[in-house]
Amino acid sequence: MGSVLRALAPYLAYAYMTFVGWTTRLVVRGGDIPRGMRRKNQRFIFAFWHNRQVFFTYTHRAQNFAVLVSRSRDGEVIARTMELSRIGACRGSSSRGGATAVREMMAIFDGGCDLGLSPDGPKGPVYQVKPGIIFLAQKLGVPIIPISNALTNKLVLKRSWDKYQVPFPFGRAVICHGEPIAVGPDDDLEKKGEEVRRGLERATREAEHELGLS
Repeated sequence: MGSVLRALAPYLAYAYMTFVGWTTRLVVRGGDIPRGMRRKNQRFIFAFWHNRQVFFTYTHRAQNFAVLVSRSRDGEVIARTMELSRIGACRGSSSRGGATAVREMMAIFDGGCDLGLSPDGPKGPVYQVKPGIIFLAQKLGVPIIPISNALTNKLVLKRSWDKYQVPFPFGRAVICHGEPIAVGPDDDLEKKGEEVRRGLERATREAEHELGLS
């Protein structure tokens, strides 16, 4: 990607997702879960699958949370797009800058932002929950809310490791929230990871079923 195109890419992506959002008929299930927690000043971490994250850059604009983004060059474009969407970005991943990213996310959380992570990103394996999100929830003492979406109009990048989904306009979409998953100081990270995986699978299945996709 050339330097000019790379500089323009975040603005083009932001404009495109705005158009997609305006032309998509959206239904949200379980939205009262995070809203209710915020009314009670209860903090949380959103968990979402890596291949369905793009649509959330529209639906969750300016909702006072920050998301972990890769330190790659493409991650820089994504972070800038999120900035335009009024979503915070913590730079790092499980393979590069992981410890730095955890410290940054904890600092951002202390500053009042809730957090969002794709537990199978940035490189997979697909639909497997890595321990980082569980560790973070345990250290911060907050629950994890699984969240997923389904779209009728989308491009699926079949050659990508997770069959990444790019939303298209003029379709229908459903967002589903799962019940919060508490992580105690003595909980087993692997077992909690499996609980989060099941929650994400359930939210994805429910969203797809409502659109007749499964």
